[in-house]
Amino acid sequence: MAIKVIIAPQEFKGALSALAAAEAIERGVKAAMPEAETVLVPVADGGDGTLDALVEGSGGRVFRSVVTGPLGQPLEARWGVMGDGQTAVIEMALASGLALVPPQRRDPYITTTRGTGEIIAEALDRGFSRIVVGLGGSATNDGGAGMASALGARFLDAEGQTLPDGGAALARLVKIDVSQLNPKLAQTSIIGATDVTNPLCGPTGASAIYGPQKGATPEMVAELEAALKNYGRVLQRDLGKDVSERPGAGAAGGLGAGLMAFAGAELLPGIDMVCDVVNFDAHLQGADLVITGEGRADRSTIFNKAPVGVARRALAQGVPTLLLAGGLGPGHRELYQHGIAAIVCIADSPMSFRQSLGRTAELLEGAAERALRLMGVGSGLHGGN
Repeated sequence: MAIKVIIAPQEFKGALSALAAAEAIERGVKAAMPEAETVLVPVADGGDGTLDALVEGSGGRVFRSVVTGPLGQPLEARWGVMGDGQTAVIEMALASGLALVPPQRRDPYITTTRGTGEIIAEALDRGFSRIVVGLGGSATNDGGAGMASALGARFLDAEGQTLPDGGAALARLVKIDVSQLNPKLAQTSIIGATDVTNPLCGPTGASAIYGPQKGATPEMVAELEAALKNYGRVLQRDLGKDVSERPGAGAAGGLGAGLMAFAGAELLPGIDMVCDVVNFDAHLQGADLVITGEGRADRSTIFNKAPVGVARRALAQGVPTLLLAGGLGPGHRELYQHGIAAIVCIADSPMSFRQSLGRTAELLEGAAERALRLMGVGSGLHGGN
């Protein structure tokens, strides 16, 4: 009897989309077990690939808008609407993302979420009743102030002058004026889809945990931390919104906090949202195996990132999950306590990260084939030639 395999990887950042990764894994499965039934269900967890997973997964459509990039430059960003015609989907990484900034120009002192806010404003103007914002892959540390500025908020210094964009300027923030904030926000349901639960500030906050990957030195991290603490105090005083300690407030350089404070957003686990849209639980009916994948498996994966979210749902229906990972980091063995039955590193020889990027599809295919052939050994399953 042919086995049924659900193939549900997330994007391999810089190498393959979630769909391309799923197709590569499928080729490996078919090489080992030609008779296997395969179902491709690409997923995302609020970061890269969320737009495609939600819009394509629901039969929606994609728009393109010219907005302000993270360094203030104009750029064309993709966003979309789901198949219901009412839910806009914005992946903040496509307007304010780290991948949009060359490594030598990464500077969280000045990078801004303004472009993300400009897309939200366009979605409001188009009359969408629900807006999902994927929080991940950001280049920013501005607490969502740039986003709020694009929606009409004003951030003022001691002289009443409008602050420039960027995280560093928030150290000089004295007053927030929301008298001109877009009134359509109050009539619209805003949801932040995230894979992290970090607060805005502190040792696990936006600046300390994510600042370094955005170009922050230890000295910059300290300054950005102080700036966000000031921002949180002014938010509480002027808006009556105490969001700094809320789980997810530190997502996307504090955009989570900004969305909650200015747009009344609810933050939800991105992987669960995506799984609901693509009817993941229904696909599990009659399945024998789930194969998921991500670029690096380590302890951070535990915190409801895509592989663990997929595995949790599969385990609830008694289906084991195999994780194919580009690399293994500290704490990856803890994943065995979170629904992952087995982890296979896809590398087939010593290689650099750069070398692996060009071979990701080939490596996924090979790892999937090896894993399925191992499954067939002594199990009565019939492999390929």
